[in-house]
Amino acid sequence: MSVKRISQFFNPKSVAVIGASNSPNRAGFVVMRNLLQGGFKGPIMPVSLNHSAVHGVLAYPSIAVLPKVPDLAVICTNKNTLINIINELGELGCKHAVVIAAGLNVEQKQALKEAALAANVSLLGPNCLGLLIPHIGLNASFSHTVASPGKLAFVSQSAAVCSTILDWAKNKEIGFSYFVSVGDCLDIDFDELLDFLGRDAKTKAILLYIDNIEDIRSFISAARAAAFSKPVIAIKTGKTSAGALAAEIHTGGKQSSDAVYDALFQRAGMLRVNDLRELFAATQTLAMHPKLLKVEQLTILTNGGGPGVMAVDTLLQSSGKLAELSDETRAALNKVIPQSEMTSNPVDIFGDSAPRRYQQALEILLQAKEVKNLLIIHTPSALAPSEDYAEIIVETLEKIPKMARPYVMTNFMGEDAAYAARKVCANNAIPTYRTPEGAVGAFMHLVSYRRNQKHLTQTPESNTDDAKINKDAARNVVNEFLAEEQSYLSTHEASQILTHYGIDCIQTEVAYTPTEAKEQAIELGFPVALKLISPSIPSKSEVGGVVLNLNDAQEVEQTAFAMLLRIKNTYPDAHIEGFSLQKMAPRAGANELRIAIKTEPNFGPVILLGEAGTGLEFAQAAVALPPLNMNLAKYLIAAAHDKGVLKDRVLPEKVDKYRLCALLTRISQLVIDQPDITSVELNPILASNGQFLVLDATIGLSRYKAKANRKRLCIRPYPIELVKEVTLKNNTQAQLRPIKPEDEQAHLEFDQSLSKEDRYKR
Repeated sequence: MSVKRISQFFNPKSVAVIGASNSPNRAGFVVMRNLLQGGFKGPIMPVSLNHSAVHGVLAYPSIAVLPKVPDLAVICTNKNTLINIINELGELGCKHAVVIAAGLNVEQKQALKEAALAANVSLLGPNCLGLLIPHIGLNASFSHTVASPGKLAFVSQSAAVCSTILDWAKNKEIGFSYFVSVGDCLDIDFDELLDFLGRDAKTKAILLYIDNIEDIRSFISAARAAAFSKPVIAIKTGKTSAGALAAEIHTGGKQSSDAVYDALFQRAGMLRVNDLRELFAATQTLAMHPKLLKVEQLTILTNGGGPGVMAVDTLLQSSGKLAELSDETRAALNKVIPQSEMTSNPVDIFGDSAPRRYQQALEILLQAKEVKNLLIIHTPSALAPSEDYAEIIVETLEKIPKMARPYVMTNFMGEDAAYAARKVCANNAIPTYRTPEGAVGAFMHLVSYRRNQKHLTQTPESNTDDAKINKDAARNVVNEFLAEEQSYLSTHEASQILTHYGIDCIQTEVAYTPTEAKEQAIELGFPVALKLISPSIPSKSEVGGVVLNLNDAQEVEQTAFAMLLRIKNTYPDAHIEGFSLQKMAPRAGANELRIAIKTEPNFGPVILLGEAGTGLEFAQAAVALPPLNMNLAKYLIAAAHDKGVLKDRVLPEKVDKYRLCALLTRISQLVIDQPDITSVELNPILASNGQFLVLDATIGLSRYKAKANRKRLCIRPYPIELVKEVTLKNNTQAQLRPIKPEDEQAHLEFDQSLSKEDRYKR
């Protein structure tokens, strides 16, 4: 659906209510009441077989006899009547319809979708609350309350959440530019709405409540475009397995791992929050500070030690960072805080501080070059009345030019004593919060938003100039295995593909019997590692299928026989192909990593990074969506550290992060180039002396069959193959290439440089 069609859908001049009713327990009654009370200026035409008038408005017995073609129809009848109604609307020429009915099964949804397509009718719903557009007085919903005009757009798959949000927003005096319940997203989906709302001048921020996304590529494309111009904040349900199942049942769509959705929102430059309270808190925070933070470090000024510690704990537990005060700043603070000989961050001026000391400490921090973000915490006391201190903050800030100020947040603790202080701050556009945890949480929203906006500007290319990559040679190897109908490759086979991507694998020999294993071990030299080869047992170490440090031939043979016997007793139906043998690699002081590729529903392949071990699931890994470049690989490593799945161990050998980034980009390129690869498992990867050596690898294969309505990668790589050098008529050399996100600033500068004559001639 084009932005133009959405624009027409959201700007109707007339509305018909199909199934309008005078019975208070009917949706048709509530929708008619809401339309009439909302102040909509255009004609409202009820259609009812049972009533000659609804809410005092003349009703029509059928769609065919309506006096004019409605721009929008709100269908309030049961699910069994929908197909006929859509056909009648199409015959009349009505182009847009909201479908309230719920409970449609898969076949009914498909039939409704096909009918709407044939009738050229755009659908919102089914299973939705409806549509509210306050600035035109349109309340085409069965909501129990109204939406006030404002600058937030809210889009939700859950009708129940819509009702809750409307009720809460009314109490908080929060208004909306658009309030859209998309329901089952049969036609109009998040991507079309994001395209429209991202361009809409009345909308300053977009809020999403998501149960499931079917077309990930369309969503992320639209979300990235919208996030360039305004904050896009989302709640995604299904964080737990039980929640994911409930969301799957609710929407009928297959759920992917929650960690993959995290990666999606990060890559789209969006901000994800956990609940409805956080949703509005994050919106208000971003509204007060629309620019990105310059740095992520936070400085804390407090007149109470306990609240300062609470703030620090919350910050560090959220992967935040404390600013380090300079010696100059610490010396200046020590002069005004006599009880302290060694001031640090948080800066505690103590509960008995007079206003003068408070102001002096604040002035020092506001002028310190290293202080870019400042949280001021105040606890009330007889010597430190909250409102007086709020006035001091306002007066002190006014002395400093806005461009030179750090970002300032306040936390006035308490209720009665703090209310007036918070009001002073709010009236002066200074963000203020009730608790230290709330203030730090708001700050971390800004940090997350800053980090995710960095992801937004990255545009990895479809091809790479990495000399170690030979995708055609790798393609030939893949085709050979597919011709042999192999779907599972163990280390000795997988290495034939991986080496063409510059990924080093340890020398691996194959034996089919314990006796052959003994002979191969003698040729390799001792000590050796013996590993079972079986596509039936993906995690071999859990069943004793991996034995290390075998020191002689007899030990190898005996271990191989024992391994076969153990597997036969434990997994009698397992298919055993043989054994792999590797000379033991030196592991002392080395780090052991794990990288995997998994194929997720709707998303396609995703990349996981964690520490070596068994059972690498999404909870034990950091996740990224391909394609990756060096910057995105760096962000993935940082995310793994923040999540605690990649630890900075006290070892002689530190992980070479630059080369790890290069390894991750090669894995990403493998995903892009080889669509027949469905999974990759590199575990463990030995990181030592700046090198990465794969000790165990598996690859899953399946002949890729392209689908017209489904793209394999949810993010398309930048099409570097379309870049070309050209010579203009005046012999100027120029490059023609597809646009990149980072071109935006250059476009603005070019546009501003045009004269009126230039614009006219263009």
